[in-house]
Amino acid sequence: MAVDVSVIVPTFRRPEALSEALSSVLRQKGASVEVIVVDDCPDGSARPVAEAAEGRVRYFHNPRPTGGVPSIVRNLGWPHAEGRFIHFLDDDDLAPPGHYSAVREAFDSRPHVGVVFGPVEPFGDCPVDQLMHERRFFLDAARRAATCARFGPKWAFAGQMLFDKTLLVCSACVIRRECVEALGGFDPEIRLMEDSDFFLRAMRQFGVHFMERTALHYRIGSPSLLHGLDPDPSRRIEQKQGRRRMQAKYLERRGALEFLSLALFARTVLRVA
Repeated sequence: MAVDVSVIVPTFRRPEALSEALSSVLRQKGASVEVIVVDDCPDGSARPVAEAAEGRVRYFHNPRPTGGVPSIVRNLGWPHAEGRFIHFLDDDDLAPPGHYSAVREAFDSRPHVGVVFGPVEPFGDCPVDQLMHERRFFLDAARRAATCARFGPKWAFAGQMLFDKTLLVCSACVIRRECVEALGGFDPEIRLMEDSDFFLRAMRQFGVHFMERTALHYRIGSPSLLHGLDPDPSRRIEQKQGRRRMQAKYLERRGALEFLSLALFARTVLRVA
């Protein structure tokens, strides 16, 4: 049977969360799925979890563990994918029931777009005020994504991703495999914002569809890395560095006229739309 969705799961020493993530994928109905786990742990701690799936999960161990560079780990996985579409799922997130069936239908009815994503629903054992803060963040992100969609599948999304708060997290998106190949995967020089950079490039080159159904159950840690009430200052620095590299690459490739036009559009039209 042809594979619809290849799910790439990078992981590092989170066996219980990984088991939940894999279960959320293997329970999917209405689409054929393969799962590829890429273990970044030196001692291969995810192997027993993958083997417990009884042949339904392909396991790869990174021979050169990165110490926490997700772009590199994801890039080890996607060349093995056989599906028409690729989902980069973090090892502590959950795919909602029926997600891959809905995504396949969205792609099949929109052959002109390369990316499909949707709203994020946070969950977790973190303090209530932190969880509510995260929910407000992602409700606002969904509102902004719906606004961008009114202007077509490319330009407004690109402007928003470049010059304002992100619309997504990596696990909320699914992308056509040929688009990943054309982009060359994730930028290994970016430690944070690597997903924003990757999907910005995909949106600008191939177009995107925002669907109005939950695309991800997103586990919130304590403290939250980026969106929380009191984020880690060192992570904020890495985030700013990632955004600067993302913007510099876009400027170099697309030119100053497009770059500055999107900046003006994002900072005026999108903020009042």
